[in-house]
Amino acid sequence: MNPGLKKSLGALIAISVAILLLILFPPALAFVELAARELRYLWWLILLVVFALWLIFGFGKRAK
Repeated sequence: MNPGLKKSLGALIAISVAILLLILFPPALAFVELAARELRYLWWLILLVVFALWLIFGFGKRAK
């Protein structure tokens, strides 16, 4: 498995898990809808998503 395919598969799995969690937990979906309407909450959502992506993809990388 080449690195590009591995990255794409990881991104697809992360998106699938996020969609599944939003379906399983309706209050989270309500929060996302509220955040999309209210800009003062949107930056918290963006911060949480960026932090989650950093944990998933960037936390295990070592500096060369």
